[in-house]
Amino acid sequence: MTQLLLYAADLVAVGVLTFGVYFPRHRRRDLLAAFLGVNVGVLAVAAALSTSSVGAGLGLGLFGVLSIIRLRSTELAQHEVAFYFAALALGLLGGLGSGTAQSEWLIPVLMALIVTVMWASGHPRLFRRHRHTVLVVDRAFTDEAALTAHLEGLLGARVHQVTVQRVDLVDDTTLVDVRYELADPPTRPGTADLHERLSADAGVRR
Repeated sequence: MTQLLLYAADLVAVGVLTFGVYFPRHRRRDLLAAFLGVNVGVLAVAAALSTSSVGAGLGLGLFGVLSIIRLRSTELAQHEVAFYFAALALGLLGGLGSGTAQSEWLIPVLMALIVTVMWASGHPRLFRRHRHTVLVVDRAFTDEAALTAHLEGLLGARVHQVTVQRVDLVDDTTLVDVRYELADPPTRPGTADLHERLSADAGVRR
């Protein structure tokens, strides 16, 4: 496979990843430019390094440093970090892939594998009833069992894990990180609305 075809394969792959997988699910417009810019930038630098005397190891080290700076500049959710590195990996494969003996079939397969994994791992039907949120409970709990029972009654769900982040005995509040599984159907009236508000709040925080 010629280098130009690898470039085209990379652009198709990152286009599917960004516009076909990420944006329809998460709707964060500002990250589209980040994913596309990272991919094309890495593709260009990797292509230049592959035809020069500069070692590819140095280039990969520079990409690592730049990615750390980028990730520290703003708060990203874990799935967004995964998309960010997927875009970076696609650019590396497209730019450095011509030096691989099996690039005729291996590089496109690896690109397709990355896009497929990102599509499948974040599919809405995968563990669709499982949720994760941070709550402020209007009572100070020092007993984890009592806190878990209270959260299950409040959420109408089965709580799998509770991590107490802060207990305020003065204001009588508890800050908890809770991971739970929705009942199907909800066990209490109005529970579905509560979960929708929690999901909306989490989206705003991201």
